[in-house]
Amino acid sequence: MLSKENNELICRVGRGTPMGNLMRQYWIPALPAREFPEAGSPPLRMRLLGENLVMFRDTLGRVGALEEYCPHRGASLYFARNEEGGLRCAYHGWKFDVNGNCMDTPSEQPDKREKLCARVKAKAYPCREINKMVWIYMGPRETPPPFPEFEINLLPDAQVGEPQIMMEQANWLQNIEGDLDSAHLDWLHSRLGEDSPKPEVGLPGFWNPTGLPPILDTVTTDYGAYYSAKRLMPDGMEWHRVNQFIFPLHTMITLGNGAVALRSFVPVDDFHTMLITHPGHPCRPLTKEEEYFSGMGFEEVGGYVERTSDPRTYYLTKVNKDNDYGRSMSMQKSQMFLGVPFVGNLQDRAMTELMTNEDEEPMYDRTREHLGTSDAMVVTVRRQLINAASKLRDENTPPPNVDNPKLDRVRCGTFKFKPGTDWKAEAKPRLVVRENEPAAGDLNLIL
Repeated sequence: MLSKENNELICRVGRGTPMGNLMRQYWIPALPAREFPEAGSPPLRMRLLGENLVMFRDTLGRVGALEEYCPHRGASLYFARNEEGGLRCAYHGWKFDVNGNCMDTPSEQPDKREKLCARVKAKAYPCREINKMVWIYMGPRETPPPFPEFEINLLPDAQVGEPQIMMEQANWLQNIEGDLDSAHLDWLHSRLGEDSPKPEVGLPGFWNPTGLPPILDTVTTDYGAYYSAKRLMPDGMEWHRVNQFIFPLHTMITLGNGAVALRSFVPVDDFHTMLITHPGHPCRPLTKEEEYFSGMGFEEVGGYVERTSDPRTYYLTKVNKDNDYGRSMSMQKSQMFLGVPFVGNLQDRAMTELMTNEDEEPMYDRTREHLGTSDAMVVTVRRQLINAASKLRDENTPPPNVDNPKLDRVRCGTFKFKPGTDWKAEAKPRLVVRENEPAAGDLNLIL
């Protein structure tokens, strides 16, 4: 379990908190480029790391992000006019470009405007659009750190799918910990029997042919950590499922078919998280099946709720905690261990979104936990996060992958080895980006 102090340290992400400061050292994915369909389209409200922003594509085609509040008197720039290279506030007409420069103050006398514009600047965050995704830097550096070199950012655009997003109504840490936990596959995501019929909705579910729980082994790295969950197969071979955690909020979990994906658990605030799954293939465009498996398919469960201008409604599925995530008791009786459809992270959300602290906030009190050996990766990542946030706070030293983005060039994979094989030595060469070579997938996740 975690102490109350350490739990607060790695859960809270607002400006000035240790974990919030750590996340702000990095470029993070914000929204898909499809949210900004054309130059000069209306601004969009956004909320990231507890801060209210407006994001927009200006009339020159540049994507920008400004603090929501106009520097004049705090009016929301969500209502601003997007015109001639900037946002013009609806309150008094003050105008700002994507860099926060004040372009005009028409409510002032003409001879005063130039000097006032030189003194006033809107809070602006650099944005970068690549492979259908807009990334943002919200940190303190005047010149942002190098752009992350995740494989999904290095592939040709044609080999990268659309980012797939699911809003999760809980703290980012309890959401990401599901991706760090391979043992729950045997239960939460499993079908009742090897030959159980496929449900009408969602994937057919995981099946462990021996029923033996996995044995976890973790490796810490300069960029985060990775682990193997070793399961014994009926033929005597060992199946190693090796997944990655990359600072500050990313995972890579095995997909199969040689595909790759970056999963990012981006905090909207302390109690809402966007799970962004960005899939691609090192050798070719994705198939529709691969797009579905990596996160699409919410149409099967009714799609998303009608969006309002509140960013916490973006990408929130119609099946959610208010209706038990579409749980089917008939499916649970005859097909799946849990009757919530195996679509995206719906089943995981049923577990994590109802975890609360004493104030009924969806940020779990980890002093109440009782951990086992199957929680080894969860424990390892918590320790890495605590150490990284503390070192930044106490020594002003960020993790190495802030300034060395080549450390991000890693993969996950599945491997079949003979018993007793040194899995770390054998898997290591296949856990790095290899141009025009598929990701390691010796055994698919869904058997």
